[in-house]
Amino acid sequence: MRILLVEDEPGLGDAVREHVASTGHAVDWMMTLADAEHASRTVAYHLILLDLALPDGSGLALLRGLRGRGDKVPVIVLTARDRISDRIEGLNAGADDYLVKPFDLEELSARIMAVSRRYAGDPNPVLRLGNLEIDQTAHSVSVAGIAAELTAREWAVLELLMRRPGALVSKERIEDALYAFGAEIDSNAVEVYVSRLRKKLGRETIRTMRGLGYRLEP
Repeated sequence: MRILLVEDEPGLGDAVREHVASTGHAVDWMMTLADAEHASRTVAYHLILLDLALPDGSGLALLRGLRGRGDKVPVIVLTARDRISDRIEGLNAGADDYLVKPFDLEELSARIMAVSRRYAGDPNPVLRLGNLEIDQTAHSVSVAGIAAELTAREWAVLELLMRRPGALVSKERIEDALYAFGAEIDSNAVEVYVSRLRKKLGRETIRTMRGLGYRLEP
């Protein structure tokens, strides 16, 4: 997924970005409300991790702005405010989940996956297509019951395709989900990941539609 992280504390922001990116997601990290607002209008994010106490205003202003213009992107609030009234305010403003600092990074990963599954309309962590099975919670993949070892980027490409089985996914959309702002993208990076997935999962698993994109075969 392409994730927007809004956090002004350098140590925490760096730790969260590194951890979330290690699981295969692309993370754009903004430290101010103004930069976060600009990013949210520029990129169609799959999820936002939002701190509330920002140097130029409250993260709730961003959240209310998103919901006010009809943007349904999932938002997980990350904050040191642990009063019930603060949580209620955040949820009423449109937050999908609320995590109080300090938090465990593994719990954050679990909440990201849970919220994204609910947003996709499928709370089941196990995705199945033919003899292919992905367990999003365990980060495991198997083909006809035999485990396949994937890198974080291979995992991210496969999960993106599995969420739209039989549908075309463009190369540009895959790149947008894999790479954050400023990241250098090799022109054939997506082709390389798809080729590796075919070797591990079967050559007929992913079909290339010339000039259009890729499709996971049902």
